[in-house]
Amino acid sequence: MFDRDKWQEIFATMRKNKLRTILTALSVMWGTFILIILLASGNGLKNGADSQFKSDAINSIWIDGGQTSLAYKGMKVGRTIQLTNEDVKDIKQKIGNIDKLSSVYQGRMNRVMKYKKETGSFTVRSCMPDHKFLEKAEIISGRFVDQLDFDECRKVCAIGVPVKEALFKNEDPIGKYINVEGVSFKVIGLFTDPGRGDNERIYIPLTTSQKCYNGKNNVNVIWLSTENSAVEVSEKMVTEIQSMLAARHVFNPMDPSAVGVRNNTVEYVKIMNVLSGINIFVWIIGIFTLIAGVVGVSNIMMIVVKERTKEIGIRKALGATPASIVSLVIMESVVVTFIAGSLGVILGMLVLFIAQKIGIDSEYFKDPNVDLTIAFSAVITIVVAGAIAGLIPSIRASAIQPVVALRDL
Repeated sequence: MFDRDKWQEIFATMRKNKLRTILTALSVMWGTFILIILLASGNGLKNGADSQFKSDAINSIWIDGGQTSLAYKGMKVGRTIQLTNEDVKDIKQKIGNIDKLSSVYQGRMNRVMKYKKETGSFTVRSCMPDHKFLEKAEIISGRFVDQLDFDECRKVCAIGVPVKEALFKNEDPIGKYINVEGVSFKVIGLFTDPGRGDNERIYIPLTTSQKCYNGKNNVNVIWLSTENSAVEVSEKMVTEIQSMLAARHVFNPMDPSAVGVRNNTVEYVKIMNVLSGINIFVWIIGIFTLIAGVVGVSNIMMIVVKERTKEIGIRKALGATPASIVSLVIMESVVVTFIAGSLGVILGMLVLFIAQKIGIDSEYFKDPNVDLTIAFSAVITIVVAGAIAGLIPSIRASAIQPVVALRDL
């Protein structure tokens, strides 16, 4: 293994056959490079999907009103189903496994806001106190809308960082008042949100919004998270909610458009299963690409052994042992695969680094990366495969009889 003469001979052989060595190494390097890029792409898709779901509570259910598409108990098709505060109360009281619950009355979403001489147009989102947990909003300073604000219909708001930067600049917004199209709201908190576009808004109490914007007791969306994240539990909750709302608003429980229901738990599991399938497919493609490279190494080593048949015969005639012949061929194979595999990993990681610097992230593709453990494992695997690829030719070489090898001299 540490025979200096043997290493000198290996590198001398590689230098003597530069083109053959480069072409052999190129196939292995390309396979390793493709594996790294494919794995990074799969992780980028997975991270993008995660960011889409994890900006809000994953184990959540959204319910909004719709229009009936089926006649029911003498009721005509096309009736509008308007959700109300009473629906929210019933869901909270009668449906089990609820962790957090909020409802939203949108009214007109984008409104012009003013503070002193500064003006901006942002979203007004009405909500209940649990909403910050469902949105995963992080309070930077102050507080979020609480139960007392909700019960007393207070004109208070929590604002996102972009709102603060547009209206207050470097001024502390807490305790100040912003004018929202003629209605003044006291700023009680500053928040940041991981969701795309979710920071360009202000949150006010649902009850305040209903009074200020003539919402009566209407709500547009009911949003809740489940205590148990199992798909079966969330699907059972959806069925119970649909049945309860059907009884309250008199529509067919099987009507698909009377109320809209989005079960994030089910959607998340579906997408993760698809991405897991893609990841498995990526591994299969990458591994077969590596195998193709290793087969190329094996074929080249067979050619090398055939070319050096006479040389091997002379070695054996001078007393070389079969083990020394085997080790010589295997070591040459390992050296080529190790160098090529390492270069493939380095090149792949370099391309990923450049891609991240350029900024290829999008809404559905984020942070393409590969665990270094996987990268090193790929190199080790390719080295072991290279050793195995060189084993068969080396065994054949060790079995050559000196008389046969020297016959044509």
